[in-house]
Amino acid sequence: MSEGFHAEVVVRWSDMDAFQHINHARMVTLLEEARIPWLFEDSRPTVTLRDGAVIADLHVRYRGQLRHEDSPLDVFMWVEKVRAVDFTIAYEVRPRGADLSVPPSIVASTQIAAFDIGTQRLRRLSGPEREYLESWQRA
Repeated sequence: MSEGFHAEVVVRWSDMDAFQHINHARMVTLLEEARIPWLFEDSRPTVTLRDGAVIADLHVRYRGQLRHEDSPLDVFMWVEKVRAVDFTIAYEVRPRGADLSVPPSIVASTQIAAFDIGTQRLRRLSGPEREYLESWQRA
């Protein structure tokens, strides 16, 4: 069992809104950018999901503001649940340099389903995909 995966994500000036904090739609993109090196790099068993995966559900809860000067953000991720065709990722987002004991500014989750582009149907997770994802569940 793993504690989780850390990714640093750089905040671009264009990610900010008129109130000088990260825009909601851009935060969703930053979460996506954080999970790419964890799940979709060539060396990962889940690289196969690059060929077909769909977002089934997404929740983002804001507990504090994040601004451009908080960059790069520390995005801490782990797998909450693995089922036959999908899995759920949990996220905690903190400003640069914040310890895990500091409450996260953003708490989020994404449910991702494996998808077969050819048949346009959901597909079961393979054994290696499932095994890799389960290794990131927290104890």
